[in-house]
Amino acid sequence: MESRLTRLEAVQTVLLEIGQKSSSCTDISEFLQAVHAALGRIMYAANFFVALSHQDGPPNLVRFVYFVDELDEPPSRDELFELVPGESPTEAVIRARESIAMTADEHRSKRADNAGFGIGTIAEHWMGCPLLDQNHQVLGAVVIQSYDKQHTFSEEDQALFKLIATHVSSALQGLQSVDRLERAVLERTAQLQHEVAERRRAENIQRALYELANLSATATGGSRLNMRLHQIISELVPAKNFLMALYHPDTQEVSIPYFVDEKDSQVPVRRFDYGVGMSSYILQRKQAMLLDRAGLQALVDSGEMAHPLGSVDIASWMGAPMLLGDQAYGVIIVQSYDESVRYTQADLDILAFMASHVAVAIARMQADRQIRQAKETLEQQNAALENALTSLKDAQGELVRQEKLASLGRLVAGVAHEINTPLGICVTATSHLVEELKLTREDLANGALDEDGLNQFFEIIDQSLKIMTTNTQRAAALVRSFKQVAVDQSSDDIRSFNLRKYLDEVLLSLQPKLKGKPIQVEIDCDEQINMASFPGAISQIVTNMVVNSLVHGFEEGQSGKIKIGGKVDGDFVEFDYSDDGVGMDSSTLAQLFDPFFTTKRGAGGSGLGAHILYNLVTGALGGTVKVVSAPGMGLHYKLRFPKVKRK
Repeated sequence: MESRLTRLEAVQTVLLEIGQKSSSCTDISEFLQAVHAALGRIMYAANFFVALSHQDGPPNLVRFVYFVDELDEPPSRDELFELVPGESPTEAVIRARESIAMTADEHRSKRADNAGFGIGTIAEHWMGCPLLDQNHQVLGAVVIQSYDKQHTFSEEDQALFKLIATHVSSALQGLQSVDRLERAVLERTAQLQHEVAERRRAENIQRALYELANLSATATGGSRLNMRLHQIISELVPAKNFLMALYHPDTQEVSIPYFVDEKDSQVPVRRFDYGVGMSSYILQRKQAMLLDRAGLQALVDSGEMAHPLGSVDIASWMGAPMLLGDQAYGVIIVQSYDESVRYTQADLDILAFMASHVAVAIARMQADRQIRQAKETLEQQNAALENALTSLKDAQGELVRQEKLASLGRLVAGVAHEINTPLGICVTATSHLVEELKLTREDLANGALDEDGLNQFFEIIDQSLKIMTTNTQRAAALVRSFKQVAVDQSSDDIRSFNLRKYLDEVLLSLQPKLKGKPIQVEIDCDEQINMASFPGAISQIVTNMVVNSLVHGFEEGQSGKIKIGGKVDGDFVEFDYSDDGVGMDSSTLAQLFDPFFTTKRGAGGSGLGAHILYNLVTGALGGTVKVVSAPGMGLHYKLRFPKVKRK
């Protein structure tokens, strides 16, 4: 009982301290630090943080204004964080506006259901309370947690923490109001200062901006551009002495197209090598420069600026490069011989600003000339390219058609070879039967035919007929399969068919290709997939897939497995094809569908098989195709196309 009374006295002391601190503090962090220290006297509070909602945003957009934790690094105090619903216990406290306590087992259970739940280290006991203003609006949340199993929070701790959160809410509401007012005053003061500075600057250069923009947009010739530019600068700064220099990177020279000077009636040198004079110095530095007589003489004396051109007896001098990006077009130079006329940094800024716009005008005029010169050439090249493209498309279409016919021809040859075996057996059985019939007739004519001989003849007839029946049925099945597949491959008509049965027919026609190879083919296709589409496209696709696997996927004599699957997904069919062959690296896979790309050039590969496959899936079938592969992992096609193809 005594310890309980002692704790209640400590709680009252803490609440009193919070009230006093809220009235004396003006900084939220200082106040929360005092709250943290006081809280530690009545319960375990090694890990404590406060998240405040953004004043002008949704409640789940918060700043962690105070954060002390034994294990996790504190976030930036000024950074805004979005607490995702269902993934943050702090967000749950703010959203529910109710206190929440959570054990480590409960936290792990929630994280097992949602891996993103709670981004920090799992605490043995976690407790959070909402911070609400007098209108029950959310200010944020205060959280305390323990990583030590020996320190957990009782129901009494939770009640005390909730009480303290209420007092903290009242104090924070006042502190935020003061903080918001101070920030608003500072922001408004800074805004007014900025507006005054901008207004003064606008008054000084507004006319120059207008004149310069108009000059850049309308100038078509060098003389007008140079003269008008001189007039504009003269209206802003004293510019009795004005020079424009142009840089020629192809010849590494500098020319002077415009020159006005009080002392020199004519330009000393019209054209000179790059590296001579102050113009070259500015071009090399690519930076505007302001100099007086002493500064200019120092550059000359040090040898940093070689071979000055014209008079160096100046009072003030400034030059700015005409830059567009990193390309220098030339330099604008203004100088004064009058000691009473000295240029300032503001003057240099204006000169540099205009020089950059002059560079834009020069670049535009150069581009216009180049466009006019190249227009006719481009038109001729475009016409030639269009003709070449048309020829290329025609050639490509012809090659694709030839490849399809060649594929059908190989199918014919394979089926013909396969039919030879059962037909040959039938011929042999027929010849044997004819011979036995002849011998039996001779025995009958000579009176040597007894009952055993007759029964033996009947048995031979029975065996021969069975052999002939079996082999003729086999040949008929091959012919029937080939007939349907061949017709489909050469036809562009839509017809109804069962996908599983049709796959069996296609694979039967491919038996000559698979015969003698240690390759096992498995079909796992829903038997109820009835389609109305282009069976010829299906046949060509499966044929190309199987042939590509045999030619490119498996080495000679290598055993392997091919899997073909199909299932219904709504109105679409998901068709899977995979082999466990050598696979492809990423660079080869990226070129798989390119026409004429093959890994077996000169060894039977035309480079059109996968290209035709892609065009048939995306064109005739109106579907999509994805392919995945890696070296040693085989190749996997995933096709998706509608069951019913609309014309």
